[in-house]
Amino acid sequence: MARLYTALIGLSLIWGMSFVFIKWLVEPAGVWGTVFLRCLAGALVLLPIFFIQRKREGKKPLPLWKLLVVGIGNAALPWTLIALSETQINSNTASILNATTPIWTGLVGFLFFSVVLTGFQWIGIAVGFIGILVLMNFEVSGIFSSDFVGVGTMILATMSYAFASQFTKKYLAGTSVVVISTFQLLIGAAFGFVGMMITDPISVGDLASGEVILGILGLGCLGSGVATLLYFYIMTNGSPEFASTVTYLIPGTAMIWGFVLLREPVTHNLILGLLIIFAGVFLSSRKSKKIITSLPAGTR
Repeated sequence: MARLYTALIGLSLIWGMSFVFIKWLVEPAGVWGTVFLRCLAGALVLLPIFFIQRKREGKKPLPLWKLLVVGIGNAALPWTLIALSETQINSNTASILNATTPIWTGLVGFLFFSVVLTGFQWIGIAVGFIGILVLMNFEVSGIFSSDFVGVGTMILATMSYAFASQFTKKYLAGTSVVVISTFQLLIGAAFGFVGMMITDPISVGDLASGEVILGILGLGCLGSGVATLLYFYIMTNGSPEFASTVTYLIPGTAMIWGFVLLREPVTHNLILGLLIIFAGVFLSSRKSKKIITSLPAGTR
């Protein structure tokens, strides 16, 4: 059990620092360049494992169009939106908004995937929204104005995660986590590369700094590669429920990293919003019922 807790803490530290790595990368590499570099670095870590697994298990057909949907919804789109968000908001704020993903997952499941929510889950969704309002200091108009980039784009990113999660549960239940993770990184890298070429290609000179190189290695190899395997280890040796508790730890570690490395302030609104969102996530993550005709849930 000690190994599982060590792995969980390690995972929270890696994913918590990912928001700092994005801050380091987004200025020199741009939004699309950040997505491309993190996905490429992560894919380089997972590809050898993917090929070993395929050789061992046999080359059975892959559900390519479904993997494409998940790759866009779980990597290309949300990681672009998160990088865009961090051009306007602090990394610790982004991490707290990211923690609302389970809340949106329940709502998306109800709206599009025939998930029946319990009373506690509806309360959790409402509480989560209150937490978001506290983070925004109740300035709701910012979501619908020119200030949309920041909080608004982070909320869209979590919605994208939520859709990809429900889609994966319904359509990729029998597909290996390594296969899903590898393809989503390759798809994210392809989208990032195309976007980068259309907008503003990366200058190699802009990447020649210690912070940027550390950001690529940390965000890609650690955050998108090693962390995926670590999460899978916790799920298989512990339980999916135990692994999901990392959601509660990431904002805390992100706030610590943001304060230590970026000198980002930890405000009262940040702490209060975090606590309220945690309460919402706890309630909204209570087990839900699915209608009989739906497919069984699988790994994310």
